[in-house]
Amino acid sequence: MKRVFSFYADAGHGWLRVQKSILAELDIAEKISSFSYQRGDYAYLEEDVDLSLFLKAMRDRGIEPEFREYHSEYSRIRSFDHYRYKLPL
Repeated sequence: MKRVFSFYADAGHGWLRVQKSILAELDIAEKISSFSYQRGDYAYLEEDVDLSLFLKAMRDRGIEPEFREYHSEYSRIRSFDHYRYKLPL
């Protein structure tokens, strides 16, 4: 099974856009660091650690992620709120 995700990068860093509900389904929502960002229903996983955690969780479930890549000089993702896990109500 394949799923397509958007990967955004600027001159200094990159992030994968993932719905927060997917992080919960993979049971990794509470493991994502504050080096990632969030906006609305999406998390933007930083490329160094959080993205690797996500890829391992996906592949462990037999899902092979594919990426659409977008590049810019300076990403607006840097202005989003840092990721913070909130317990479900």
